[in-house]
Amino acid sequence: MNITSTTNPLGFTYGKNCFGPKPEIRKLDDIRQSLSNPNCDGPENVYAIVMDIGCKEDFNDLVARHLLYGAVTYAAGRLGDEPVRSQGHIHKISSFSGWSTPEIYEIWQGKAIILMQEFAEDNPGKCFAVEAGPGDVVIVPPYWAHATISADPTQPLTFGAWCDRDYGFVYDGVRKHKGLAWFPKLDKKGNIYWETNKNYESSKLIQKSPEDYKNLGLEKGISIYEQYKKENSRFDFVPNPILKKEVWENFVP
Repeated sequence: MNITSTTNPLGFTYGKNCFGPKPEIRKLDDIRQSLSNPNCDGPENVYAIVMDIGCKEDFNDLVARHLLYGAVTYAAGRLGDEPVRSQGHIHKISSFSGWSTPEIYEIWQGKAIILMQEFAEDNPGKCFAVEAGPGDVVIVPPYWAHATISADPTQPLTFGAWCDRDYGFVYDGVRKHKGLAWFPKLDKKGNIYWETNKNYESSKLIQKSPEDYKNLGLEKGISIYEQYKKENSRFDFVPNPILKKEVWENFVP
């Protein structure tokens, strides 16, 4: 895709062969209630999001498959003593599949941590912080609460993701607990460390690199959009996760 991120203004530009919407801007005031310090300072425009982008020649096929590609770019900097990040959510139950659907991330620029947990309940279940850089792919399984964190405050973070076309975000459980089960923090040198969110029961955070996801048919080292171009049906399990039901059981991201 001939789609690139911009920093001033925060957003994206599209090549002639591509389609995409005007970016939606998430401001600091939009995400304060999920931060450990809601009164912190930081960039006013935290991130820009575009949902439903791609090559014009693929549009009809993507609609038929109920598949959607989106992208997000984060501002550089920090939110007080926390990194720039999203507020955390669970995907809504899709009217297409009857499932809360998975998401397939691919990092384009910067350094990311995908923070995810099984539940947005008092007991968060298994918790993972998956570290990823440019070209890395990270998969969030169905029903899990998750947030995306920029792990390097000196540069913007940009990533793309395959999603269900009937996407939607449920914030209730995360907001009830004032965030996910772990808060990422930045030390004076800009390194990430973790603090527990006392609104949850105690949990263990597993920090790791991404799996190769061969059990989901992914190829390492090839962009996830290019993988779709090679085999249009490769990501049909995103809008229809029951196709890989056995993989989601005891899933390790």
